[in-house]
Amino acid sequence: MNLLKEIFSTGATRAFLSIVIGFLVGAVFMVVSSDDVGKALDAGGLLDAFQAGLKTVGDGYAALFRGSIFNTRADDLATAFRPLTETFRLAGPLIAAGLGISLGFRVGLFNIGGNGQMIFGILWATWISTRMELPIVFHMLVAVVVAILGAALWGALVGFLKAQTGAHEVILTIMLNYVAISLFTWFIRSPNLLQQEDAGGTPKAEAPALTAQLPQLFPGTYSLHLGFVLSLVAVAVYWWLMERSSIGYRFRMVGHNPHAARTAGISVERTYVWAMAASAAFVGVAGANQALGTQVGYTETIHAGIGFDGITVALLGGGNAIGILFAGLLFGAFKAGGPQMQVLGVSPEVLGIVQGAIVLFIAAPPLVRAIFRLPSLTATPRLDSIRTSLRRKKVSS
Repeated sequence: MNLLKEIFSTGATRAFLSIVIGFLVGAVFMVVSSDDVGKALDAGGLLDAFQAGLKTVGDGYAALFRGSIFNTRADDLATAFRPLTETFRLAGPLIAAGLGISLGFRVGLFNIGGNGQMIFGILWATWISTRMELPIVFHMLVAVVVAILGAALWGALVGFLKAQTGAHEVILTIMLNYVAISLFTWFIRSPNLLQQEDAGGTPKAEAPALTAQLPQLFPGTYSLHLGFVLSLVAVAVYWWLMERSSIGYRFRMVGHNPHAARTAGISVERTYVWAMAASAAFVGVAGANQALGTQVGYTETIHAGIGFDGITVALLGGGNAIGILFAGLLFGAFKAGGPQMQVLGVSPEVLGIVQGAIVLFIAAPPLVRAIFRLPSLTATPRLDSIRTSLRRKKVSS
């Protein structure tokens, strides 16, 4: 019985239940906004309206499944699995951004400058990929590294200003978002810099050279490219950095209690600089995904709001590398399956409501525990005994 209490009191359980509630909230909005339900209510009463509502919700989420996991109506197996590859492709930058934002959270920093950091990395990756001629593979590697370093420098600037002036990172990252996006727009408006030839009235950067593009994993069949593999590598690096490295230990210690960390001899100010640089570097992986994973030119909206979506991914993932991986895949599935739901007439805002509801309940654990009557994490005797034994070991040592 105590073991079950421990299982139901974990963060993973609350995350799963938050996802369930999010889908239920989305189902309510699908029913309310459905014309079929309204017509059934007028014609046949509550029973017909209830049946129409069930059909609407079933069809909507079935369309989400077909658009993101497996298309059961496809003519061949390769086409049937295309939605899954699109989920992976769209999840790649979300996973990388979520890792970066989560790293900031664990150091006690609220990095909401993901879009600006992405764009600054994209700016220099675009320069490398369009204005330099390098050998194949090497060109792509240099462009990826430059995107990561460019984003890291933009993040390090935030950490430096916070450490030297005490300015709040939220204000700094918000303002630097505008600076980075405006700077990129200026670059792609200028013919002598990054503007695409014959771009017309819309400022647009040139497409990356073939030698700099992230290669497709299944050429001619799927659009999935090497960017997803880079995101998986980023997951492994994040896990090692935060769980096994000495700098990760300093990050966690500063995030837990900066005053105690300073007493222990850790330079909190220097840690802020390195933490913001590392946070932005992971976001830079997302920027490399966006800039080098395309075969066409792009505008200043290339960030696609991924820096902000990364916040929801980080919250749902709970700071855990594997949790962030699955959270990114979930939100990638939303992006991949959304158009299929719109074909049925489901408003695209419904998925936004689902995402918002998930984040709301993730950010309010007491509310989830109250709804499902979950035990508190501190109320489990087994965990209390473990904590007591650990304290005794520390005292004896």
